[in-house]
Amino acid sequence: MASSNFVDYVKIYCRSGKGGPGSANLRHEKFVEKGGPDGGDGGRGGHVIVRGNAQYWTLIHLKFARHVFAEDGESGGKQRSFGSDGKDAYIDVPLGTVVKNADTDEILFEITEDKQEVILAKGGRGGLGNWHFRTSTFQTPRFAQPGEPSVEITAILELKVLADVGLVGFPNAGKSTLLSVVSAAKPEIAPYEFTTLVPNLGMVKHRDNHSFCIADIPGIIEGAAEGRGIGLRFLRHIERNSVLLFMIPADSEDPVKAFEILLDELRRYNPELVDKERVVSISKTDLVTEEELTKAIEKMKKAGITDIVAFSSHTTQGLQQLKDKLWDRLQKTNFVERE
Repeated sequence: MASSNFVDYVKIYCRSGKGGPGSANLRHEKFVEKGGPDGGDGGRGGHVIVRGNAQYWTLIHLKFARHVFAEDGESGGKQRSFGSDGKDAYIDVPLGTVVKNADTDEILFEITEDKQEVILAKGGRGGLGNWHFRTSTFQTPRFAQPGEPSVEITAILELKVLADVGLVGFPNAGKSTLLSVVSAAKPEIAPYEFTTLVPNLGMVKHRDNHSFCIADIPGIIEGAAEGRGIGLRFLRHIERNSVLLFMIPADSEDPVKAFEILLDELRRYNPELVDKERVVSISKTDLVTEEELTKAIEKMKKAGITDIVAFSSHTTQGLQQLKDKLWDRLQKTNFVERE
């Protein structure tokens, strides 16, 4: 994913179509002295519809779509002919998109399935023609019903990446390197912090032709839940993950404290995140001696952090064990394998 191509937030002004007015026409035919009402109904105004599209992974195609208008319905005609319905306007979005009301910040709905359609702004109903208003005592009504007005709404579209496993760690914890080794993703990798500025996705192949999706988000720093760094903007992507992989570098001064900071930031952002299935790992084991690694693991176990997986993306040592552990955790969730 090129950073310039990843857009996960857009605001769009939407307006549905107005309903067409009904016709107040009276019949005018040869040899018919007093033609009765024959005005047809107006057409429905077009809806503004949000539609899921599995071919999209970002909202960049909507970056400059500031306005979306549906067509108005046409007027009814004579001889009880109905006006045509206005053309619906579609907004295609990637799966995992949340739609909010920009004025109230209320979540209206979420798009999670391909071809799923939800009406964002309903088109106005067409007005009834005067043919509907005739009675035995009022046989020539010269009026018809106007169409309903359009609906206007300013909507916020937020993308929450749909991935099975989310990588959680400080900047430079080796998340991007891991993703590049276990999948075909090619994230930017450099020996400095905040190399990753947008989420990156990769498909991981497992045993027996199984696979699962991993998401690497920008590193979390202490205070991210309060807006420090760039992690806050992307923490919402973790909400969609079935399993969280905590990555603590083997050369951390205090691995227990590092894990507690990461967990606390997630808790402060959304308490439900700490209840997700998780795997705790020690990355970059090639940077320390075996003795130093053993001490770090023992220290974490004494603090109650058990079932730790140690690995090195550079030497690939422990990677298969890590993938097995992640797969086992995914089976405990509502995981559905992706094709």
